[in-house]
Amino acid sequence: MNHNHLRVFSGRANRPLAERIARNLGDSLGNLRVESFPDSETSVRIEEDVRGRDVFIVQPTCPPVNENLMELLVILDAFKRASPARVTVVLPYYGYARQDRKDQGRVPISAKLAANLLTAAGANRVLTMDLHAAQIQGFFDIPVDHLMAVPVFIQHIRQSGLMDQNVVFVSPDEGRVKMTLEYQKKLGGELSIVDKRRSSPTETEQANLIGASLEGKVAIMFDDMITTAGSICGAAQVCKMKGAREIHVFATHGVLCGAAIHRLREAPIERICITDSIPLPAEKAIPKITVLSIDYLLADAIRRIHDNESISALIRSV
Repeated sequence: MNHNHLRVFSGRANRPLAERIARNLGDSLGNLRVESFPDSETSVRIEEDVRGRDVFIVQPTCPPVNENLMELLVILDAFKRASPARVTVVLPYYGYARQDRKDQGRVPISAKLAANLLTAAGANRVLTMDLHAAQIQGFFDIPVDHLMAVPVFIQHIRQSGLMDQNVVFVSPDEGRVKMTLEYQKKLGGELSIVDKRRSSPTETEQANLIGASLEGKVAIMFDDMITTAGSICGAAQVCKMKGAREIHVFATHGVLCGAAIHRLREAPIERICITDSIPLPAEKAIPKITVLSIDYLLADAIRRIHDNESISALIRSV
């Protein structure tokens, strides 16, 4: 397999993940200098020849979202002017994904705006993971490869021995039923759904459980992200009230802002597994959080894109 023309570069948002991806590809990161001027403007210089190369830029637009997004746009512009054969943006986490529609009058659709900016800045292709809404792929006028963390989580669940117990897969709300069913089909077990209802514009109420009984069983919940942790902790409380013996949570993106860590620490959750799509700061690394790496999954996807092979096979093979 010839990777002579493949090169992985990274911004500052999640360089450790980018380094692991490059190692999985049997290479080192490309030489890209990213700094800040005294007035906080971003300075970028590509310090190697990329003419005719197949370039992959790893840069999740995680908090601080605006800084990381602007840095990515400047990096893209630098590469667009350096004549690579193709530039693929690797977005393990896509910021602004929750602003994907007009849910009230006179508001923007910022997920579409971000897609337009990336395309205008010079991206030829996007590789991303577990978008908050899958239809965001349609906001791009360039090819989008949408991965899911399913293979990473399933491998961990199988190795951990969780499926040796009496397991119920619990969807934390109606919107995550399809995702939860994917895991149930591949692993077995029963299914339940937490009935989440909005009690006010800023608060939700979780009280009912639809489906299999949780009495004395192990509940496993999946979500695409944990932001303030209000929803997932509320769902965990319902599971506990309904008799769950243990509660395990799997979420792709650990945004963990606001009171998230306090809520997770106090919640009746045995363990929370997140991926390294977003770096986990030391002050948020509480004992019940386990970080699983998506480096090999992204590396395999990059290899397949470079060699014009199927990406969907990564999910089907689980």
